[in-house]
Formats: sequence, C-alpha cells, structure tokens
Amino acid sequence: MKVHPHTRFVLPDALNAGEPPEARGLRRDQVRLLVAEGSTVTHTRFDRIGEHLRPGDLLLVNTSGTLPAAVDGTSVTVHFSTALDDGTWVVELRDGGSPNFDATAGQQVELPEGVLTLLAPYQSESNRLWIARPPVSDVLGYLQRHGRPITYNYIGKRWPLAAYQTVFAREPGSAEMPSAARPFSFELVSQLASQGVLIAPILLHCGVSSLESHEPPQPERYDVPAHTARLVNWVKANGGRVIAVGTTAVRAIESAADTSVNTSHGWTDLVLSPDRPPQVVDGLITGWHAPEASHLLLLESVVGPELVQRAYDAAVQEHYLWHEFGDSALLLRG
Repeated sequence: MKVHPHTRFVLPDALNAGEPPEARGLRRDQVRLLVAEGSTVTHTRFDRIGEHLRPGDLLLVNTSGTLPAAVDGTSVTVHFSTALDDGTWVVELRDGGSPNFDATAGQQVELPEGVLTLLAPYQSESNRLWIARPPVSDVLGYLQRHGRPITYNYIGKRWPLAAYQTVFAREPGSAEMPSAARPFSFELVSQLASQGVLIAPILLHCGVSSLESHEPPQPERYDVPAHTARLVNWVKANGGRVIAVGTTAVRAIESAADTSVNTSHGWTDLVLSPDRPPQVVDGLITGWHAPEASHLLLLESVVGPELVQRAYDAAVQEHYLWHEFGDSALLLRG
C-alpha cells in the first residue's frame, strides 16, 4: 500500500542539518520553532514554546531510548530496526549509504561475533527490509558492544549515542531517535511544569525511518501506561489540549484509543490520514520531514493539509533546518 501526502515542497540540500545544534553553538532548546495555528504562523525559539501552551495542556512524550542500531559488517552495514516476538529482528542492509535491494533469503552477512542470516522479506513490496536471525540472542547487549547510531549521508560526521538521546529516554528500543523531543532540556521541562503544563509518558519503539517514497509506516511496538490514559481523559474532560511530542506519540495514543485495536500495548499498524483522523490529539510538536514521507500524512490527519502546507512553505522560505538535528514546529488544530 502506498501513501500519498498532499503537502508538496522542494527541500534544498542546504537545509539538511548535518550536525547537532550544540556543534553550532546552541543549546538543545535554542533551535528555531515555527508555531502554526489556523491562519497564523509565528517564528520563535524552542525555549519559548511555553508562550504558546496553556495551563492544563498535556504533552505526551515518548520514553523510548535510542539504540546504537547500526553494525558495520565486512561488506555491508546492518541497521537493526525492530525486535520481533520470536527473537528474530527486522533489519535493513545498507551499502555505501543506500539501501541494498539485492539481498536474498538464506543470505548470510558477516558481522562481529558471527553471521546474520536473512530469512524472508518483511511486509514490503521490495527487498529493503528483512526478517533475520541475529548473530547472538542478546541483541541489545550486542549493539552496545558493536553498534553505533544510524546516520545518513547528510550527517557530516559520526556523533556519540548521547547526541541521539532525548531527556525523556528511559527504555532502550528505538532504531532511530524519537527526534521531536530532542529540543527539550531539563530546564525547559521544569519551566513548563511550573506554568501548569502537564507531561505524561508514552512508549513507541521506532524502526528505521529511511522509508521509500510513499511507503507506509511499519508495525511498531507501543505501550500507553494506565495513568497516562487516565490523565488524557481528565485533560479532555476539562477543556485542555492533548499535544503529542512527535509522530510516534500520536501513533501510540491513537492506537490505544482506536476501537479496532482497543488495547494499551502491543503492536500497532495504524496509519493515520485525513481519511482516518485522530480521536485524541489536538496538535503535535514535530521536526521537519522529507518530501513525500508518510509522516506528512499523519501531520495532515492532525491539523489538516492546508495548515501543514502553510507551515512547510514558511519553513523553506525562512530556511529552517531539517531532520533529527534540525529545527522544530508546533502545529495546533485551529
């Protein structure tokens, strides 16, 4: 199934953030922030986000920690994406920075401590993602010994794992950082709490984000704690807004609320779109996504295609920076 967002824009190479803001002389919370609500677009800085939030608003934050999920083999790099329930993993093979589409079932990839064996393609029309048997049973420990953060060609050099962790990270499990939360600092969290903004945990382990054009999101593991669900209901009943920090948080809370899923934890294959709008969230904090990415369809489902297009047009015109080390947006349903 292909997904086709309405939002259209051209991303100049100069707007790809190639290094963390700290390397540019900024604190995490000093990246730029675009606030879009209704017909209004405001340009500010992330550490001033409290000026656009109200007492009683609830921020849902993903507590998944980033794994050093890239392991360099003798001929290819393996991106460990998702742990499956039977001990196998979903992986992506990368060759020279690009997906390797020439893999075959039964192929063995030489890695430190042994070989990784490809078993079958994973829920894809292409050979990009594979179900694989890893070299060892304790993959999280293995990644700590041999892995590094997943990076793409727009990143100028390799950065330590700490650069890919958010202040909310508690449970390691994401192949790539839930990056919408990266601009939060402990000081900013304290400031927001003091002004009456509520913050609650939610969990969704992110797989690899290097999706092909129009490729839908893959199934991901999620958990919505009971106290978070109660707080969401209380906030909605008392006129507050539920604002998800990232597309991962949107997908997790909407999966728990979806009558066809109706569970607070497990696997979700929910794909939100304007035809399947969210039932819970009123807005979201997000980074800037690549052209034709499926994340754009989720943004459109929350605040509408017109507002998303307006925000992206303004971001390109004002030279905001893209990707995990880039700038941020607060998109609110009018």
